[in-house]
Amino acid sequence: MSSLTLFRKVAVAEGISYLLLLFVAMPLKYLADMPLAVKYTGWAHGLLFVFYGVCLIMAWQEQKWKFGKAVLIFVASLLPFAPFIVDKKLKDERSK
Repeated sequence: MSSLTLFRKVAVAEGISYLLLLFVAMPLKYLADMPLAVKYTGWAHGLLFVFYGVCLIMAWQEQKWKFGKAVLIFVASLLPFAPFIVDKKLKDERSK
């Protein structure tokens, strides 16, 4: 499996974990007094975020992306829904 394929899979998983953290675990914590939802979802998201960074560096080297592109892809990991846009763009680039 290429590092780009691995990165795309991790990006989608990271994006899903971020949305679960924001829209499921956080409301459960504050509206239903269930702090463990944030603890475990946050832990999983943190692990995936670190893996996202490592896989990004590997894909950056393999694909020989410019620095600016790698930075934009990293910033996308900080925004809800953006990892899915990155995945689609990388998929479209690959099919050209």
